[in-house]
Amino acid sequence: MRTYTVVISSLLALTLATAVPVTAGEPTDQIRQRVDEVVRVLEDPALLSKPVERHAAVRKIAEEIFDYPDTARRALGPHWNPRTPQEKQEFIRLFAELLDRAYIGKIELYQGEKVRYGGDSINGDDAIVKTRIVTKKGSEVPVDYRLHLKDGRWLVYDVVIEGVSLVSNYRTQFNKIVQTESYQALVQKLKAKESEPAASPGPRAPARAR
Repeated sequence: MRTYTVVISSLLALTLATAVPVTAGEPTDQIRQRVDEVVRVLEDPALLSKPVERHAAVRKIAEEIFDYPDTARRALGPHWNPRTPQEKQEFIRLFAELLDRAYIGKIELYQGEKVRYGGDSINGDDAIVKTRIVTKKGSEVPVDYRLHLKDGRWLVYDVVIEGVSLVSNYRTQFNKIVQTESYQALVQKLKAKESEPAASPGPRAPARAR
């Protein structure tokens, strides 16, 4: 999980909440626009001493690009279809909270690192946006965003970091818990996370494009 903490601030704009309408366009342009908006929030001197407002501003940006219900469905994998509508809504909420608490503290660590865009590939209603995060030491971390066109909007449903899928990573963890214990046990573990403190700060995280 080390790689995930290295890049989490740039991902935060894409990994926190349910999508709301945006104008469909080139996938790379949409990713770049949202990341740039996050950078502006992080660099806003008026928000430096207001962490609650700062986090809320970043979350609002996230809501404009990420297909969160679909990501939750993919993360739960084969255990999604047997769930009742009420269970599905509960899981979406708990999964959102899991990502929020795991990653939101990392936005305070932004120090002007860069994101390079390598363009996108579109295949019908699916697209991949390729980026590379440039660390302070000059190394580059490949981060790909997987999107699909849904109701006229390009929405992110997965993020692949150095070849490792965020969705697949969680699906493996969730599947193991459900198979060795039960779905109810997974829900209880996610609920327990809600009462834990937010994740402690980790390595510096990137966000600026060039």
